[in-house]
Amino acid sequence: MFPFNNLSKCFKFTASRDWFHRHTFIAAGLRPTTTDLGGGTIMHCWAPKSRRQSKPDLLLLHGFGATATWQFSEHLHHFAARFNVYVPDLLFFGGSHTAGPERTEGFQARCVMRVMAEGHGVRRMSVVGISYGGFVAYDMAAEFPEAVERVVLCCAGVCLEEKDMAEGLFKVRDLDEAASILLPQTPEKLRELMRLSFVKPFRGVPSCFLADFIDVMCTEFVEEKRELIQTILKGRKLSNLPKITQSTLIIWGEQDQIFPLELGYRLKRHVGENAELVVIKNAGHAVNLEKPKEFVKHLKFFLEDSISSTSLKN
Repeated sequence: MFPFNNLSKCFKFTASRDWFHRHTFIAAGLRPTTTDLGGGTIMHCWAPKSRRQSKPDLLLLHGFGATATWQFSEHLHHFAARFNVYVPDLLFFGGSHTAGPERTEGFQARCVMRVMAEGHGVRRMSVVGISYGGFVAYDMAAEFPEAVERVVLCCAGVCLEEKDMAEGLFKVRDLDEAASILLPQTPEKLRELMRLSFVKPFRGVPSCFLADFIDVMCTEFVEEKRELIQTILKGRKLSNLPKITQSTLIIWGEQDQIFPLELGYRLKRHVGENAELVVIKNAGHAVNLEKPKEFVKHLKFFLEDSISSTSLKN
């Protein structure tokens, strides 16, 4: 029989980590905000307690399987001192949701842009998007070129096509299998997601910890998130993808099994001379968590120009 005190620890772990991540954001000078966009659309965003005009604005967009705090708490302190940092929960994650039927990353992008402009008075920013957040970041850059100064796309399969699934580019056979892994509802599926996301996944994690994480983090808006996944791929063709013109940094884990590295090279070719591709060795899809020092190093170097230009203006 599993000892009761260990079982109790299992079922406090996720809540404790969530508290820790939230406290990290608060300690970095951010506060939780909510913006009502109308039509049943509410977006939650961590924003500076006081925005300084002398700093450039930086928007961080999380990927699937995470909220804003869980994805970025490890990196936040590197940027909060030099940027006005904004970290929203995308729709159907954390405190953000909509009653409307839209499930496209374009709709997400327009909602985020409204939050930044209407909710926080930010009209020009650099954007960092991880995985699904990269899809949203790309759409923001394409639709609002005057607002997006620089773009970082991390393991974001923006250049995938619907035919890639049938042609065997991915580890999964179809969208149903992809959704069952990306939206894990059992400890076994969460372990599978960890194996696909990390080169060296955590081993020996008790099932009760995984079940607790699923219960706290993965049980809300499951059907809506499934629709987000389906919408990404349905009818997608590279020929329909607009080219962005901003200076773009593409970061990829060499052994990414969710969005294979081929999609990184494809994205570099599509964006062209304005894009730089950095491949991080011994890293998978969760490169920002698996190789955080390298990830932050490349981000800081790339974003230095926006700091310099803001300083010159002031």
